[in-house]
Amino acid sequence: MDFDAFVHSMTTVTPPDVSAERSGPVDLSRAADLTVTRDLYLEAESRGLTLSELLECDEYDPSPQGTPLDAFERQLTLAGIRFGGKNPTTVEQFYQKAPALIPEFMMREIKRGQQMRPELGRLIANSTTINSNRYTPFFIDTSGDERFSLRPIGDGAEVPALIVTEQNHAVTVGDYGLALKASYKALRYRSTSQFRVLLWYIGFKMQTDKIGMLVDCLINGDGNDNAAPIITTVASGTLAYEDLVSLWAQFAPFEMNTLICHINSLKTILTLEEFKDPMAGYRFQRSGDLFSPLGARMVRSDDVPGDYVIGLDSRFAIEEVVTQPLLIEYDKVIEQRFEEAVITESVSYAKVIKEAAVVLDTVYA
Repeated sequence: MDFDAFVHSMTTVTPPDVSAERSGPVDLSRAADLTVTRDLYLEAESRGLTLSELLECDEYDPSPQGTPLDAFERQLTLAGIRFGGKNPTTVEQFYQKAPALIPEFMMREIKRGQQMRPELGRLIANSTTINSNRYTPFFIDTSGDERFSLRPIGDGAEVPALIVTEQNHAVTVGDYGLALKASYKALRYRSTSQFRVLLWYIGFKMQTDKIGMLVDCLINGDGNDNAAPIITTVASGTLAYEDLVSLWAQFAPFEMNTLICHINSLKTILTLEEFKDPMAGYRFQRSGDLFSPLGARMVRSDDVPGDYVIGLDSRFAIEEVVTQPLLIEYDKVIEQRFEEAVITESVSYAKVIKEAAVVLDTVYA
C-alpha cells in the first residue's frame, strides 16, 4: 500500500515508535481526514491555542480516554515519523514527509526540555497569563498584623481587615527571544532523536535563565520598594549552621521551605558538620538528590551572588507573569527549511509578599 492509500484508509493500526514507552492500537481514522497546513497554525494562534491543543478540539481529532497517543502524535504516526528503532527518521525525511509538523514538534520538544528544569515551578506561587505588557501587582499591607488577626468581635468593634491595593509601579513584561541558527546541511542527515536532544537543551537553558530572572526579582524587588530584607552571618566570610538557623527564624509566620544559592554556598552547606547525616549522604551519593537542611528544599542557581543565600516561602514569595507563551516562527521553519528559527517568550516576575523571602549575606564590611 502506498502512503496516500494508507493515509486515507480507515483501519485501526499499531503506530510506529513515536514514543518508546507507549504502545497499543490507535485509531487513525479521524487523524487521516486532517491536513496540517500553515492555515491551521493561524487558526490555533487566533484562538490562543497551540496546534496540539487545536487538534484535540471536538471538530478535529480529540483523543479518547486511554489512547496511547495524543492528536499531534497521531499526525506524526500517519506521516511515518520514527524516533527510535533501526531506521529512525532523519531531519531531511521529516521535511519531505511532513514539513508542516516540524514547528509544533520543535515547540513540544523545547517545552519538554523546560520540564527537565522543574525547579522553576517549585519557586513560584502562581503563574498568570495576561493580555498586556504591563502588570500591576497587588500590594498586601502586612505592616500591622494586628489589623488582620482572628479575635472575638464585640458590638460595634472594628472587624479585622487585610488591606489589599495595587502597587505604585507596574511591572513591564519583557520579550525574550532566541534565534536558533543551523544550516540545513548540518541537520539534514541527523536523526530526529538527535535533533530533539538539541531542542531539549534549548528549553532547559531557557528555564535556567528564567530562574536567574526570578532570583533578581527576589533580591532586588520588582520596582516597588520590595527588595528582600537582608540579614548577615555572625562573622563575615563564614557560613555556619547557626547562620542558617537565624535565617530560618526570620520566617514566622511563614515557612522557609526553599533555599536558593550559588554552587559555592551550596557546597559549604553540604559539608557543614551538622548536616553530615549518614542517610543524607547516602541519598546524595546514590541519587544526587540534595537533602533538606531545616526542612528547606535546596535549589542551585549560579545567578545568586556568591555571598548570598536566599531563603523563601515559595507559596507566597513571587509570581510569574506571562503575556506571550513560548512561540516559534512557524513560517520560517516550514518555508526556509529551518536556516533560522526564532523562539520567543514574554515573561516577568513580581513579588507577592515581601516578607516571604529573606537574604542571608555571608560577606560584608
